[in-house]
Amino acid sequence: MSSITTRQGILHYEVFGRGKPVILLHGWLGSWGLWRETMAYLGQYYRTYALDFWGFGESGKSLDTFQVNDFVDLVDQFMDQLGIVSAPIVGHSMGGTVSLLVSMHYPERAQKVVIVGSPVVGSSLAFALKLAGIRLNAWALFMVFPLFRGIMRLVSPMICRDPRFPAMMDSDLSKTTLESFLTSIASLRRTDLRPRLSQVTCPVMGMFGSKDNIVHPDQWQPLLEGVPTARIERFPKAGHFIMLDEPAPFMQTLKDFLDTPVK
Repeated sequence: MSSITTRQGILHYEVFGRGKPVILLHGWLGSWGLWRETMAYLGQYYRTYALDFWGFGESGKSLDTFQVNDFVDLVDQFMDQLGIVSAPIVGHSMGGTVSLLVSMHYPERAQKVVIVGSPVVGSSLAFALKLAGIRLNAWALFMVFPLFRGIMRLVSPMICRDPRFPAMMDSDLSKTTLESFLTSIASLRRTDLRPRLSQVTCPVMGMFGSKDNIVHPDQWQPLLEGVPTARIERFPKAGHFIMLDEPAPFMQTLKDFLDTPVK
């Protein structure tokens, strides 16, 4: 377990392997633990870093805001403190949106970008997630949070096939706060990267599960329209958590992209 102190508080991360760096970012309500198997695999070839966004996992939760742009700054601070000038950035869901924004705000940081089931347009989020971004709804959920966690455990098989997912999700939910829960999803819902995708100059790969019921699986279309050189990989049998639903093809596809030299 490792951490650094940032201007906004403690930033927790895990690191595994040796070689060139790769940075992994989790999605809304998640944590670095999503990437355990991916890190074990990539760590044979790369030095992999998995971060906890502020407000999630083991990172600090004392901020007043947890917007998507705050997490863009988090990645820049992390790389600066660890002396990582440039690296591929891989993000799942909200983490992929952050990865694309890093490539826009700090183009020298993003050597490559991989997004996994990520919204390019916030309106692609499932209806329930959009509702969660309204303060009154978020407050109501937190008033009955044990019940909410129980319901999420029941519906989790509809989100991910991995039998470990219910416990993983429940653990991550237990570490969120009202503000991190609300602010992050509210800002993600308002996000629309389409007008700025032309600013992305590094190689990009989008990975999308055809059975995704959290982010619309057709988000590969605005990505490809905005970044015509983007590599698109679709997984017909996977949902939102491709790395858990289809781990072997996911990891091999990811490594293949990371191994490809930048022209």
